[in-house]
Amino acid sequence: MKQVLDIASHFRLEGRAVSAENYGGGHINDTFLLKTDAGENYILQRINTSVFKDAEALMDNVIKVTDFIKEKIAREGGDPQRGTLSVVLTEDGGTLYREGEGCWRVYTFIRGTMTLQSCENQEQFYASACAFGHFQKLLADFPADTLYESIPDFHNTKLRYAAFEEAVKRDARGRAASVAEEIAFVRSRRDFASVLVDMQERGELPLRVTHNDTKLNNVLFDAESGLPLAVVDLDTVMPGLSVNDFGDSIRFGATYAAEDEPDLTRVRFEPDLFDCYTRGFLGECGSLLTDNEKRMLPVGAMMMTFECGMRFLTDYLNGDTYFKIHRENHNLDRCRTQFKLVRDMEAAREQMDEIVKAYC
Repeated sequence: MKQVLDIASHFRLEGRAVSAENYGGGHINDTFLLKTDAGENYILQRINTSVFKDAEALMDNVIKVTDFIKEKIAREGGDPQRGTLSVVLTEDGGTLYREGEGCWRVYTFIRGTMTLQSCENQEQFYASACAFGHFQKLLADFPADTLYESIPDFHNTKLRYAAFEEAVKRDARGRAASVAEEIAFVRSRRDFASVLVDMQERGELPLRVTHNDTKLNNVLFDAESGLPLAVVDLDTVMPGLSVNDFGDSIRFGATYAAEDEPDLTRVRFEPDLFDCYTRGFLGECGSLLTDNEKRMLPVGAMMMTFECGMRFLTDYLNGDTYFKIHRENHNLDRCRTQFKLVRDMEAAREQMDEIVKAYC
């Protein structure tokens, strides 16, 4: 860890970093917990510049958004230092330190917090909904078009579909014949893939500041009260659709099955979880959303689940080149769980619509 401690010396820390250890379970960036001889803790990260091509622009997004959130929290009478991330500058006043091919940043460590990898009960899922709904509320009047698109066309499902068809055509590993059923599933929903993109292009859905990775483990909870404190992992904060942020949470959280569960009999969409998340999310930001945004929340849930499954299938066809795999057919298992959830949501669409209406 000597190299990590040497990197840390280039930031304006309180005290000198004396220890560093791997921290968290992220799959993109390398994360370390720093401790200083002044008794302070910090988070040091090496940004994956293969994924995030322009780290400076990304950090400009983070600074703009966190400064804006801090002002809002202060006006609400909250603690800005616990309500969002705080960037620690380098000795020369920058947000990043580069050494060779490494690109590093530091955040202050928010003490007395915890993260959850999975929901133990509905109350925790509801709390995460409140956190992401409040995130939307805090940033409702932020000019989304001033932010850099850190991963271009991230949720452009129309382009994701085109990439899928290209993967089928190339069939790089000769796998297409063995997944004919999954390919047919995607192709039968080709028109659906364009629904939200087309609505946004027609001006029927507004661009907002969106998080784009609205999983439970990206919410910091107060360790004592269990209440949500802050939304973290802001690398994919950029212009997007509120319905997609909502939908990604439902994709991840409205089932008790793991994302890569190979036994599809265990994979079910749970309307009660959809209900509690919708209640929390709309309770925080429902008054700020347009009628179209609220009406399309169930579509956002189906779209994000469909898109994710399609991406897993595309990667499987390409030879597992993007998502990390830990066993044979891992991406195929992931794909199948998502498609099972899509089918369940399609069957429950009327119920989902009624749940949304109940909280509008």
